[in-house]
Order: sequence, then structure tokens, then C-alpha cells
Amino acid sequence: MSKEVKLQQFEGYEYVEYGACAPYGFQANGMHTGLHPNPEKNDLGILYSEMPAETAAVFTTNKVKAAPVLVTADHLKKSHGIASAVIMNCKNANAGTPDGIEKAERMCELAAKCLRVNPQNVLVASTGVIGQILPIEPIEENISELCRGMSVDRHLEAEKAVMTTDTVPKEIAVRFSLGERVCIIGGMAKGRGLIHPNLATTLNFITTDCMIAHEVLQKALDEVVRKTYNCLSVDGDTSTNDMVIVMANGTAGNVTVEEGSKEFEIFKKGLYIVMMNLTRMLATDGEGATKLLEVSCAGAPTEECAFTVAKSVVCSNLFKCALFGQDANVGRILCAMGYADADYDISKASIVMASEAGELTVCENGAITAFSEEIAADILKEDEIRVEIDLHQGEGEGKAWGCDLTYDYVKINGDYRS
Repeated sequence: MSKEVKLQQFEGYEYVEYGACAPYGFQANGMHTGLHPNPEKNDLGILYSEMPAETAAVFTTNKVKAAPVLVTADHLKKSHGIASAVIMNCKNANAGTPDGIEKAERMCELAAKCLRVNPQNVLVASTGVIGQILPIEPIEENISELCRGMSVDRHLEAEKAVMTTDTVPKEIAVRFSLGERVCIIGGMAKGRGLIHPNLATTLNFITTDCMIAHEVLQKALDEVVRKTYNCLSVDGDTSTNDMVIVMANGTAGNVTVEEGSKEFEIFKKGLYIVMMNLTRMLATDGEGATKLLEVSCAGAPTEECAFTVAKSVVCSNLFKCALFGQDANVGRILCAMGYADADYDISKASIVMASEAGELTVCENGAITAFSEEIAADILKEDEIRVEIDLHQGEGEGKAWGCDLTYDYVKINGDYRS
């Protein structure tokens, strides 16, 4: 499967390069320190805002929260939502260990000293194996070099520093206008497995030069994450280290975005474009995946119902296996719709399977229709598959994203620690 995600065009929003370093005033870097045994693999990264940034975040709902999650949440609370940098690493999750908090705080202190900022204004993120002690010495020995090498051009090096089983970097940025000012929102993400609609298992770092207070930024993030990352599933597991961080340094000089304003809606749409595309990238690069699955649900009694039904189908392991086998087993879609925790009348529902090879109605009025297995097989041969559900009983709409479940997923996770 091609790992390149097709970008949908939105009027008034232009895609630009440099990912999380696309907004003015952000720099990044990544390098190998020895945390990872492969000398060619970056394992320590940093993302830095030259100006203190209003910052919002959401974290995993897993009861077992990794030390970086706890420390980052604490720093944002103590700093009243102001951050200057994120220090990040791969190979070791710094989760489920007795000295995790101490190590996470130490990472922030080391970065803060180099950047000459308060440690409370540094956030920390880790990914990798759970339950292993994080060696701090490689970070202590290399943090100065990491910070000295920061630049806009090093955005991909930071992204590579949090890639674990990821096969491709994931970054995106859009430019748009707020009044007379041009603003940019950019972002990068990592994640292939342990991904489920409960924030998902990903580390996500999003930046903007827009001027917006962190309370309003938090409101926008909360609304958009519900329609993007919370609608992503690869394998049904929610990790200990999940986080989405959005930093806004205000260098665009726009009039401060206020909740409920026209500018708020423009900003929120830009944030959606970035996070939706990152969500699709994460699903496309799911562990062992050969197909991207997008499930849309329209005509629902409520928006919540639409999202619930779409996510139920995306999460069905039976259907994900059928997708891998290019088997148009519509019964598995109906089954997943049927156990969705939503109130609607299944007898009115229709289902269409679609891809670049065409589309095919496979269910009407809640019953599977006679359809060409040959045409269905051609549709399912493509890299991106769409399941379009219409409940025909309201205006609610929602989408969810996932991938097929393959032999390679088992292989990857059968020896993950090695």
C-alpha cells in the first residue's frame, strides 16, 4: 500500500511545507543519543517556540498514565497554559517504572537549562516499551548538542525521534487568513499500533503562530479531537503515553481569537484540517496495514449517533480481517452497526462500498442486497476503502478511520520488545 495520504482541498486553506516548523517562530531538532541501539535512528528530539506559547493539551484516558503525561499535565497547570518547548524520545515509554516522574522532570530541567527557560515551561513526551527504566545519561550527554542544532529545517529530525514502528514521517501544515493577517497551523504525529478511539495511541505536536488564549485554544482542541483522533482505531488498544499538544505563539499578530467568533470557526477549521490529515496518516501507517478504511455515517438522528456507528464499524476486527482478505462480507458491517451503543432504526439503513475503482450499494432498508462479487472484489483491491452508511433518519454526520488487520500486525507485536 502507498503510505502517501491524498490531501483533500479546502477553500481558503493552502497546504505548505515544514510541518510543525511551518508557523513563524518554531524550531526543532532530533538526533541519536544511544537510547536506541540503531546508530542511524534518532531517539531524542525537541520542538521549541522562540516566544512563550499559549498551550492546550489532551491526554490518554488510560488509568495507567506514563510519567511524561503526568509531568506535562502538571507543568501546564502550574504555568497556566504557557509552554516554550517539548522534549521527546523514543524506544522507552518511561511508563510503569518507579523513577518515571524523576526522569521526566529531569528531561525538562535539562532542556530548560539549554533554552534558558523555566522547567515548568518545558513539556515532555516519550514512546516505546513500557516498564523499562529510562536511562537518563544519554540525554544528559547530548541535550546541549540537540538544542544547538535546532532550526526550521530540522523539523523532520524531530519527527524521526519519536518514530517507533512507524514506517513514514507524518506531518502537515496549512496557511489561511484571519482578518488581514496570514496564519499557519502545522503538526507532526507518530503512531502505528496501540491505537483506539479513546484519544488513540499517538504523540501529536501541533503549532500555530495564531494569537489565541490557551482557554480558547483548549476549547477548539477539545472539539476537534472528538472528530479526529477519537475516531481513529488500528487495534483496539489505548496506550499509556497518548497526548496531543497545541502551541500558539501569537507571532502572526492577528486580533486575538475569541470563542464564538467568526475567526474562531476559521481557526477551528484549520485545526481540523491538520488533525484530520494526521489521523488519516496514522491509520494508513497502521501496523501491518495494507488498506486505509474510512467509514462515514450520514442521516443519523444525532451527530453523536453518527460517530458511534462509524466508530463501531471501524473497530470491528472481523470486518478489518475481511477487508484484508478483500472479502465483501457485508454481514460484518451490519453486525458492528447493530452492537453500536446508539439509538436508531436499522431497518432504514443503506450501505455503499466505494474506492477509486467505483462504488457499490450492498445494503438497503437494513437488508443485504444482491450485488456483484466481482465488482466488490475490484473495489476492495484498492489502497483506500470507503464504507458509506446512511441511516435515513436525521441530519447527524460523522466519520471514523482505521485500517485492515493483517498477519504482519501479529508479527510486529509478537516481538515488539526486541
